[in-house]
Amino acid sequence: MVRLFILLGLTFLFMHLHASGNISKYINMEYSYVSQIAIYILAIFTLMGSYLYLKEGDQEECEECHRGHDHSHENKVWKKTLTYSLFLIPIFTGLFLPVATMDSNIVEKKGFHFPVYDDTDEYSQHQFLQPDTSLYYGKDDYLTLMDQSLKSLVEHNSLHLTDENYLTDLEAIYYSPGKFTGKQITLTGFSYNSEDVAKNQVFLFRFGIIHCVADSGAFGMLIEFPEGMNPKNDEWYSVTGELETIYYQPFKKTIPILKVSSYNKTVEPNDPYVYRQY
Repeated sequence: MVRLFILLGLTFLFMHLHASGNISKYINMEYSYVSQIAIYILAIFTLMGSYLYLKEGDQEECEECHRGHDHSHENKVWKKTLTYSLFLIPIFTGLFLPVATMDSNIVEKKGFHFPVYDDTDEYSQHQFLQPDTSLYYGKDDYLTLMDQSLKSLVEHNSLHLTDENYLTDLEAIYYSPGKFTGKQITLTGFSYNSEDVAKNQVFLFRFGIIHCVADSGAFGMLIEFPEGMNPKNDEWYSVTGELETIYYQPFKKTIPILKVSSYNKTVEPNDPYVYRQY
């Protein structure tokens, strides 16, 4: 009976995530078909389980009740309870707890530390600032991918990072920032203040999902506003400026910096996340 409720709960959970749109907070929507297939598979298993339960009834449970309460039986009960709990916890949390949108508090709690620049953390999945999909390709394939991206982008004098191209174009910029020096860049994101930069300089981020929430990160770049500007955390801006590079001491690395020429404060978009396009 419990297994039947677990199947029913998992089926309803996936259906609820799709119906509410919250599935986009967990996976790249290019892979949404996988979870949709899972709904049909779970629904079939649920129907099969219901049929078997109605056919056989509680005979097995009644037989177990008459076997006595020996030590081996108690161990089986504990194992079943633990196993069922592993499935029930995500069902209840997914259905009854609100889905939290990631913001600058995530960056603050983790500390302003970027694993992508940490030579000792080669296989880190959670990234910050710079999108890096090289982990998912062979070396030659990744170089070919970046060369193709650069070839299509460097011909333009200006780039607009939209929801669709945000991660792909940003990765190309970080891959070879020198090729974009002097170009006009437009992007939107939320502000994050760091003690390591000037008061009119902030990091502008979008939380992005490469495949799923397990490899998500905060991606963006350092922004230099006009003197006198001092944005607070989690303020959304759309900015346009000229791209330059700066040696950022905490990373011991040269990174892009956008010298803002125009900006406007905006509201958080309906979907604050961006997704890697393939």
